[in-house]
Amino acid sequence: MKHAGPAALERLASLLEGIRALPLTRAKIKEKTPGIFYRSGSAYLHFHEHSDQLFADAKFDGQAFERMEVTHPDQHVALLARLKEI
Repeated sequence: MKHAGPAALERLASLLEGIRALPLTRAKIKEKTPGIFYRSGSAYLHFHEHSDQLFADAKFDGQAFERMEVTHPDQHVALLARLKEI
């Protein structure tokens, strides 16, 4: 499974806009390069592609990456909900 390239990130454009609109500064989350977010200097959220599927890896607990599928809009909603909890 490879990291999401430009075409995959384009498919995730509305999700990325939603993430960028969240008040993530209080959690010290910053997007250093398109689609790759860091928290306090450590990798926190990034995306992968595999065939037609898209996935997000996030350290919701601050320790280990948890993978979520984000291929479909309802899955975008689920990821945004999890990010709102931090």
